[in-house]
Amino acid sequence: MRIAMHQPHYLPWLGLIDKVDRCDLFVVLDHVQYERKGWQNRNYVASKNGPVLLTVPVIQQSRDERIMDKLINNSQPWREKHRRTLADHCYRGAPFWGEFGPEIIRVYEAEWESLADLAMATVRFALDAFGVSTPVVRSSDLGEFPGQKSELLAQLAAKAGATTMLSGDGARGYVDPETFRRYGVEVEWQNFQHPEYPQRSRKGQDFLPRMAALDLLLNVGPEGMERVRAARTPDAGG
Repeated sequence: MRIAMHQPHYLPWLGLIDKVDRCDLFVVLDHVQYERKGWQNRNYVASKNGPVLLTVPVIQQSRDERIMDKLINNSQPWREKHRRTLADHCYRGAPFWGEFGPEIIRVYEAEWESLADLAMATVRFALDAFGVSTPVVRSSDLGEFPGQKSELLAQLAAKAGATTMLSGDGARGYVDPETFRRYGVEVEWQNFQHPEYPQRSRKGQDFLPRMAALDLLLNVGPEGMERVRAARTPDAGG
């Protein structure tokens, strides 16, 4: 069984969706430390003037806070700002806004306290919209694990019954394949290749990669997932 793991990301990018699509089980690392200035609470969307960064404000308490404990700062009007950016400035005229826009708007009509819950809602929306049916579990539901870094990930993989872990290339600096082998798990590297596709708001301008996955969804539709799959190299897992 191939497993993949990643922290919950607000408005996940295509590389995360691709990773989930390639595996048999996806573990959301919600019990690990929250990364300040990371991607758990923000991502880019495309506009005619370039990328727009949408950030969910969070309450700063301890540097050791886990993602699952991180609270949103709702004293700031972030929901209305994000809704307006998506609905009025970036995607109102996109080919698939009519189909998926109402569901996106519902995310911003709900009340959110937990960053992890909000992030998971946006991940779940993207997976469902693209037809990715991989089971998803939270690491906090799998038990307590004493390890750190590779040891922790290997323990999680073994607990989930994995024989292979699919890891993003950005993790090469801290994922140790030998540690995983001690737990009976092999490491595969994702080698994600970003597809290009029409971006309505960018007509006549350079393509903007690494936007939130909803950029592909709203411009191309659910079949955009086939572009992601077609871009995979022959030696990539899945």
